[in-house]
Amino acid sequence: MSQERTGVAAFKGNPITLIGPEVKVGDQAPDFTVNKSLVDSVSLKDFAGKVKLISVVPSIDTGVCDAQTRRFNEEAASLGDNVIVLTVSVDTPFAQSRWCGAAGVDKVVMLSDFKSHDFGQAYGVYIKEFGLDMRSIFVIDANDKVQYVEYLSEMTEHPNYEQAINAVKALV
Repeated sequence: MSQERTGVAAFKGNPITLIGPEVKVGDQAPDFTVNKSLVDSVSLKDFAGKVKLISVVPSIDTGVCDAQTRRFNEEAASLGDNVIVLTVSVDTPFAQSRWCGAAGVDKVVMLSDFKSHDFGQAYGVYIKEFGLDMRSIFVIDANDKVQYVEYLSEMTEHPNYEQAINAVKALV
């Protein structure tokens, strides 16, 4: 069974259990498989040679997740061609596509962890109680080394956008 971490995160003050290891700065980024569409999947190697900002949101249809994804979509335009911004959630690819169209979000790549929760378990963000991925940010360099990590302790709070963007800018 995967490693369980309790007492490190909460939803509205109530403790939740995260499944998987804690990824740390300096680690080799864990590989993962997620869906771009219902049938097409991608993994870490599909983004080889690029700096990757991975924004993890529990569900795109909530206020904080919406704001987080819009913010990184705005930032993506100024980060250059060597950077890719990925948003991972357990929403279906259909829901992600619908939301992006309605929100005018077109610079981030939406990825769905709905089938196997492979990303959530590899990065230690899968929430046992809800079947969602915990809000978090990972910046991975072009050689797939983790350079920045933010695991939020409260699911309903915003990440530190400036620190994440600065971590990306330091790599390009």
